[in-house]
Amino acid sequence: MPDHPSGRHATALTNGRIALPDRVIIGPVLLIEGGKIVGVVRQDEIPENAHVLDVGGRIITPGLVDIHTHGAVHHSFNEPDAAAYEAITVENARRGVTSLLATLAAVAPIPELCACLDYCRSWMAGQHDGAQILGAHLESPFIDPAQAGGVNRKGLRTPADGSAESLLAYGDVLRLFVLAPELPGALDLVSALVRNGIMPAAGHSSCRDTDVAAAMDRGLRHITHIWSSQSSTIRVGPWRKPGLLEASLVFDGLTVEMISDNRHLSPTLMKLAYKCIGPDRLCVISDATSGAGLPEGSPFTIGGMAYEVRDGVGMLIGDDTTFAGSSTLLSQMLPVLIDEVGIPLVEAVRMASLTPARAIGWAERKGSLEAGKDADVAVFNPDFTAWRTMIGGRWIWMSDSPS
Repeated sequence: MPDHPSGRHATALTNGRIALPDRVIIGPVLLIEGGKIVGVVRQDEIPENAHVLDVGGRIITPGLVDIHTHGAVHHSFNEPDAAAYEAITVENARRGVTSLLATLAAVAPIPELCACLDYCRSWMAGQHDGAQILGAHLESPFIDPAQAGGVNRKGLRTPADGSAESLLAYGDVLRLFVLAPELPGALDLVSALVRNGIMPAAGHSSCRDTDVAAAMDRGLRHITHIWSSQSSTIRVGPWRKPGLLEASLVFDGLTVEMISDNRHLSPTLMKLAYKCIGPDRLCVISDATSGAGLPEGSPFTIGGMAYEVRDGVGMLIGDDTTFAGSSTLLSQMLPVLIDEVGIPLVEAVRMASLTPARAIGWAERKGSLEAGKDADVAVFNPDFTAWRTMIGGRWIWMSDSPS
């Protein structure tokens, strides 16, 4: 059960490897008080009345921030009810994820998507014992059917039909909005999203690099899951025309998502993205589905379509050619980045915390263990299973506690 300290005393985490944005330090103490990070202090600076916790040499990181996650343990954020939200957020918290965007798939008519956004808004107004929802992320119906991936194509539309208008009223909750920038009316929709405080993202698209550049002129700043449902170079006569993939790798001014489950992308592709984009713009995401947290062979559904967890990833039943999102939550992507791709621990952690927090405008409060920020902290075992998870100064998950 979560531990809810009164907040009258400070908490000092000792004997850990503390992951700061630019280095890992051993010896100092992470001090927390009043739901905020006080800072990194010496042993002799621990207040007398502080609760001291020896973490046994484990890794102390900022709570992870997953800006693209659809669900877990048989539930998705397309279910606007407390049971689904609680199951997903608690499962994320027990994996060291302290903040997330409730990601909706375009598997329902727009009025139903609006109902999901209404519910997300109401959930955010309360206090819950799970990962904090910072807003919603909509993989919208305004995508190219040829790049739909595991998404049901039946409900797809074009921005020119005007049906996006009702979604623009959710600027207070909707943080990211995925669309294909080459579709009719897409550029005007990008402008409208920006006016309403919603970040447009390019994804599930067959666009060319010129479409991306035109959308960037209107305010596009984010790219969804690189290599997944993205156009690449084609030949037009003798000319080679770059697509969304090449724009993602080359264009400055974009933050880019990468699914790092070692299934969607090979280590070589992940290393290429890291080298081209860098840890300050490349965001690790889970793209987790309702199959996340389930054992191998487990069935699950997305929008009436049947999938299963197979070889560590979501697959459409009867189709060995299409991934249906990930079955891995964010913390277990860190060993892939460190051990398989060769990214330094400090940068891998940053790509799963500060970089995504900055991408969605939350870096002043989330994503790093800096003084004054929310006390969102994960303490990981060497294999990046979570030992303890703190959100806002409260221990939400403790692996050594009785159930």
